[in-house]
Amino acid sequence: MMKKTFSFSSLVLAALASNAQEVAHPNIILFLVDDMGWQDTSVPFYKNQQTALNQRFRTPNMERLAQMGVRFTEAYACAISSPTRCSLMSGMNASRHRVTNWTLEKDQKTDATSSTIALPDWNYNGIQPSNTAGLINNSTPITSLPQILKDNGYFTIHCGKAHFGARNTPGGDPATMGFDINIGGGPNGAPGSYLGTKNFGEGTRFAVHGLEKYHGQDIFLTEALTREAIANIKRATEMGKPFYLYMSHYAVHSPYDDDKRFSNNYRGRYDIQLNDTLNEKEARYAALVEGMDKSLGDLLNYLEQNPETGKNTIILFMSDNGGQGLNNVRQGRANRDQNYPARAGKGSAFMGGVREPMIVYWPGITKGGTQNDQRIMIEDFFPTILDMAGINKYTTIQTLDGISFIDMIKSP
Repeated sequence: MMKKTFSFSSLVLAALASNAQEVAHPNIILFLVDDMGWQDTSVPFYKNQQTALNQRFRTPNMERLAQMGVRFTEAYACAISSPTRCSLMSGMNASRHRVTNWTLEKDQKTDATSSTIALPDWNYNGIQPSNTAGLINNSTPITSLPQILKDNGYFTIHCGKAHFGARNTPGGDPATMGFDINIGGGPNGAPGSYLGTKNFGEGTRFAVHGLEKYHGQDIFLTEALTREAIANIKRATEMGKPFYLYMSHYAVHSPYDDDKRFSNNYRGRYDIQLNDTLNEKEARYAALVEGMDKSLGDLLNYLEQNPETGKNTIILFMSDNGGQGLNNVRQGRANRDQNYPARAGKGSAFMGGVREPMIVYWPGITKGGTQNDQRIMIEDFFPTILDMAGINKYTTIQTLDGISFIDMIKSP
């Protein structure tokens, strides 16, 4: 079972929540993790039982958020990055927007080749802003979620991974998709490096741009992104505008660079799931998870220390696809260890490829420590976030498949 200890800061935020009222335009943080499996956390998402994988990972701030909000145990996304992110931005199911694999270069498919199967055509240029309709082949023009929020007075912040439009297309730049600020987002689906000492991969096609002031420093990418996110929350507050922060971490995607702040917590440790000692890559993977959790904690701490902001800020936590399955970077047995008891992992239609850890906290609305077992799909975030923002009148050029789950938050 998840530990029931409450930190002082959790109690402070809970006290703020008890006095909070549902307001017209709350601040909204969507905290999206990359490649995080539904079991890659100390928070239980399987029958309210703590599994062996839950015991491997240290995510005290996810525990903290779950104690304040609602855990969703049947949350689903697409099996790979770009389709999920396109559904999130558009409110469309992947079968409708037809971005069904990861995107990167303009007019280039990323499918594996086959001599026996004729693969279907798909929108490998990703989603694009609405003003590009008919201009870019193999793409889906949309009215984006952040554009609607921006048009309704929100200060919209993109921080981290984008990966919803191909390089050298408008959709490859979050600034064209309704974000006032873009920190580190582009067409690439992974960082060239997590290390500031390696300039976050500068000079490679997977470079993370917008963080040049950290180049050469001994800082991890997850930390740098978090600092910039908090700086822009402050900026929005000073402007007197509600903010939408899309905190879209590159973590825990490969490369498994060593986050030395946390890797020694796992290096050489015996693991009951594997019945073996964690190898170096598994230790680094677990450290990426813990570093992501620290980022969540830093945001929670900021909201606690700034109660006027904190009492009016909703947080949604989600992952973009299942955790990595057994391949050349993971340790264990096929279909058994990485996302167990679900089968397989990222890229698979089996449960391990699509089931996600999801938590929602809404001050004054959510009942802390509760659980909802109804099914949620990634496109449902689009109408839900607009409902949260109090935006009821909007039009989109695309057909929406998502259904708001706001009532599930209010009455889990």
